Amino acid sequence: MNWQTHTVFNQPVPLSNSNLFLSDCALREAVNREGAEWDMELLASIGQQLGTAESLELGRLANVNPPELLRYDATGERLDDVRFHPAWHLLMQGLCANRVHNLVWEEDARKGSFVARAARFILHAQVEAGTLCPVTMTFAATPLLQQALPKIFRDWLTPLHSDRYDPHLAPGGQKRGVLIGMGMTEKQGGSDVLSNTTKAEKSSDGSYRLVGHKWFFSVPQSDAHLVLAQAKGGLSCFFVPRFLPDGQRNAVRLERLKDKLGNRSNASSEVEFLDAAGWLLGEEGEGIRQILRMGGMTRFDCALGSHGLMRRALSVALYHAHQRQTFGKNLIDQPLMRDVLSRMALVLEGQTALLFRLARAWDSREDVHEAAWARLFTPAAKYGVCKAGIPFVAEAMEVLGGIGYCEESELPRLYREMPVNSIWEGSGNIMCLDVLRVLTKQPGILELLGEDFAQVKGQDRHFDRSWRQLQQKLRKPQEAQGREITQQLFLLGAGSQMLRHASPPVAQAWCRMMLDTRGGSLLSEQVQNDLLLRATGRVG
Repeated sequence: MNWQTHTVFNQPVPLSNSNLFLSDCALREAVNREGAEWDMELLASIGQQLGTAESLELGRLANVNPPELLRYDATGERLDDVRFHPAWHLLMQGLCANRVHNLVWEEDARKGSFVARAARFILHAQVEAGTLCPVTMTFAATPLLQQALPKIFRDWLTPLHSDRYDPHLAPGGQKRGVLIGMGMTEKQGGSDVLSNTTKAEKSSDGSYRLVGHKWFFSVPQSDAHLVLAQAKGGLSCFFVPRFLPDGQRNAVRLERLKDKLGNRSNASSEVEFLDAAGWLLGEEGEGIRQILRMGGMTRFDCALGSHGLMRRALSVALYHAHQRQTFGKNLIDQPLMRDVLSRMALVLEGQTALLFRLARAWDSREDVHEAAWARLFTPAAKYGVCKAGIPFVAEAMEVLGGIGYCEESELPRLYREMPVNSIWEGSGNIMCLDVLRVLTKQPGILELLGEDFAQVKGQDRHFDRSWRQLQQKLRKPQEAQGREITQQLFLLGAGSQMLRHASPPVAQAWCRMMLDTRGGSLLSEQVQNDLLLRATGRVG
């Protein structure tokens, strides 16, 4: 007897073996335009390698096999170690080999290295996001350590600038590569780090002894952490190594790993310090200032990471829509679906333009104008991009329908991953308060905005009207308007870049879609065609 009940057909194959860089016209153009054209060939190679089925499988494996806390060994001795699936280590090797953790800090770093690194970060985010956490923290901590690392740890600088990933348990100076984590948040405080209760008392040898806890201790397997604690002179920042210079384990106790919604591949922990040894970075009482120096870079990475996840979601949806047939047509040819996908692509065009303008500002931060631009638009971009990510990936799920909701698809993992970047390094309200702080307290910032936006004045009436409306709000900015102001600033920043660099029909379509509060505008067929071709890398 033949028990076959049906034949499987009209089921699209998953997206694999694509070049993540060459398939993204907006990304290629932004890299070339903003000063990293010298990295285009390597980015194409990285994009090809990361887009393979093998790399994507590593991302899946690292998340379905989360890290495991090893608190004790078989004899009952404390281990305070974390065990990872081999996929995690292979992904970390790739990130370090591509210098996503330190490209900008090389002695011979080229102009545009922030731009090149931003592109590499976005490409890796499309494969696996959890591994970006240790990379981001190491990247942000490195300039501080270059200046303030105690002499006893100066041998760490060589592995800190290495392109090697070394997970072995050993003092940092003996390793081929090191990673740096951070320990800021306590149970009672969250973003209010001034309420931290961890104490630091100075010892006779110049080090400090830390007693207290951290509620979120990111990447506990890092070779050292930057930790906030209350010293005699106020909240201060300390270098707390995993292994002491004599080879002994530091007294940092891992209590448990966090059971998180997403970011499953990455270990986040709770810890206690039992007279843990730490070394002061800078001066006592400078802890907040040290955080702010690092915070801008980690916040920028949050925006880059969310953008990379959104880009992958659109790629998956587009690949499905080109294969799936419904009601006699390919899904991509159905008018309503074509409009949805075109609008998603248009959202990413604006984000790409702004993020890489921001990368150029970070690269040129020795210029006062560029430093101020980066200071203002970094929290605005983190707010705008990260907030857009959750509904964006949900829309991509709808393109696939039921199979997009099932774990065989990449999209559930991308969806679970999206909220972390909105929360980490300051949630939405913190970003808005930071934007208001810059707008009201940084000299010349409103003049800077006026000069910047004046360059595109008259090109689009929606942009001009939105800028006038924001100017009205900024005369007497109210904290309760913080989200509205920040979102409008983010959109104007992206819109100004679109008006400068996108084709006029695409730039005007972006301004209508994002800045026309009346809504209801339709994308022309030509704009839809251009956007969908650009989103698959077939023009440009």
